[in-house]
Amino acid sequence: QLQLVESGGGLVQPGGSLRLSCATSGITLAGSTIGWFRQAPGKEREGVSCISRYVGRTDYYADSVKGRFTISRDNGKNTVYLQMNSLKPEDTAVYYCAARVYGGCSDQHDAYTFWGQGTQVTVSS
Repeated sequence: QLQLVESGGGLVQPGGSLRLSCATSGITLAGSTIGWFRQAPGKEREGVSCISRYVGRTDYYADSVKGRFTISRDNGKNTVYLQMNSLKPEDTAVYYCAARVYGGCSDQHDAYTFWGQGTQVTVSS
């Protein structure tokens, strides 16, 4: 059974950092494209970052997080990470990881088949 489980969210002050984890099971992580999305209250779900199943393809970052967020994967641990630095109040949202086993990165949520339950990130002083 395929599962994605996010962790690492929490409350952090502006300028702080968090590292989100997406632990996967039931899929071969090396053969999967993993995306991070977020959804703030009253807003649509938006693509934040993505790491492709295709070696050598450029990872995707939304303009709003470029230079602050870094995505990485550890295939041995079946886990994808999202390192978030210089956090801003507008980064506050529920963060989800999602997987697709065919195709590369997409910022469209309907391109992904499997989803985790989400983890809350709150940036506030």
